[in-house]
Order: sequence, then C-alpha cells, then structure tokens
Amino acid sequence: MTTAVNETTAVTAAANRAEIFIPLNKLKKSPRNARKTPHSEASIEAKAASIHAKGILQNLVVEPEFDAEGAETGFYFVTIGEGRRLAQLLRVKRKQIKKTEPIRCVIDMQNDPAEISLDENVNRENLHPADEYERFRELAENRGWGAEEIAARFGVTAHVVRQRMRLGAVSPKLMQVYRDGGVTLDQLMAFAVVEDHARQEQVYDNLSYNRDPSVIRRDLTRSHIAATDRRAIFVGSEAYTEAGGVILRDLFTEDRGGF
Repeated sequence: MTTAVNETTAVTAAANRAEIFIPLNKLKKSPRNARKTPHSEASIEAKAASIHAKGILQNLVVEPEFDAEGAETGFYFVTIGEGRRLAQLLRVKRKQIKKTEPIRCVIDMQNDPAEISLDENVNRENLHPADEYERFRELAENRGWGAEEIAARFGVTAHVVRQRMRLGAVSPKLMQVYRDGGVTLDQLMAFAVVEDHARQEQVYDNLSYNRDPSVIRRDLTRSHIAATDRRAIFVGSEAYTEAGGVILRDLFTEDRGGF
C-alpha cells in the first residue's frame, strides 16, 4: 500500500508498515539512532551522487513524532536511512531538489527503533574490495562509461575510478588469491603496474619470502627502463609512443613518468 501525505496529513498507528511519501523537511534524525559517530563527508557525497543518478533504491524507515500530549506533530524520526536523509539535504543545498521533495518511507511503530537501527548497522557485510574493483571495470567495458561518468555516479574522483578499474583488470588467479587473503591490497596494486596476466602470474609464482610491493614492481618492470633513464630522456616519450612504444604507468605510486 502506498499513501501520499502532505504537510497537514497525520499518519496514525493503524498505518504501521505503510509505505508513504513524506516531504524531506518533515524528516528528522532519530534520537534513538544507534549511529552516534557522524557520517563522513565522503560517505554523504557518495550517497548524494548515487541518489542523483539512480534515485533512492531502499526505503527509509520512520516513526511519527508525538508531542507531550501524545498527538502527532506531522514530523517523522528516521530510524533507518539517516545517511540517505543527509544526502538528500546536500542535494537541496546544491539546488538539485526542493526541501519538500517527497521521500518514500515505511512507517514502523512495532519494532524498537534503537534495536532495528543497531540491527541495520551490525548485520551488514560490505562488498569485498575485489568484487568492487571488478564491477567498476565491468561498468566501463559493458556500459562504455569513462572514469569521469562513473565517478559522477558514485561520488568518487575519476582517479579513484581509474585505480579501481586497473585493480579489476588484475589476473583472475591473483584476484582470487587476494580474496583468499594470500596477498595484501598493497601487493595487488603492485601487480597492477602491468596488464599482462601471464606476466603477473609468472612473477607471483616466482616470488620468494620477500613479497614487498617494491620487489613485485621491480620484477614486473625488469624488461623496461624508467622514464628518468638517460636513454628514455634522449628518445623522448612522445617520439617513443609515436613509434609504437608503450609506457607502463603506475596509478598507485609516484612513477616519475612511467617505465
């Protein structure tokens, strides 16, 4: 059941679990929200970008506010979805929406707000970083989106998107090793300096006890010379690439012009 409400419409206890649209300026932070540490600016930025591109994909859960006499005030406390509420307020500030933007909510007056707020935050398993990297790469390959467009839809910088796409292109074998805890993120980033999966796997198989990322990068670029080498400077990067040469770039460390 979906019910539209305006600023003067009260929703009674009989409407518990009803799906309704509530004006944004009628939503308040719940004093019983389990999260006391504020959301980071980056988190709200990302949510705002996602909502701007795709809308709110998950309803907010709310409860009516009552005054001292037990009458409904017309405002609602957000039990679940405070980050989404803050993201929408950011969009108001940016003049993307009005402060009266209708927000789809579910009224819950049956469960304890503090408990379900805690449950929402505790019983949540984040996406494994490896899955995230691969999904970013797939968005670029399957949708034809560039780093800038993906960044705008997820509230991150284009550079971060390029890094995640590069990690998503690491050998599937090494990505599984990363999932299983066999290599660290720093080591995975080192393997991403080249895109040749066979070369990545060869270096991994030949690693000794010293698995420092610098060792991995050194082994992967052994057949290349640094852009700061006198020979590379003499030829010049433009002439080299025009002649068909390929420059390896490390998106995760200062490579001083590549290899």
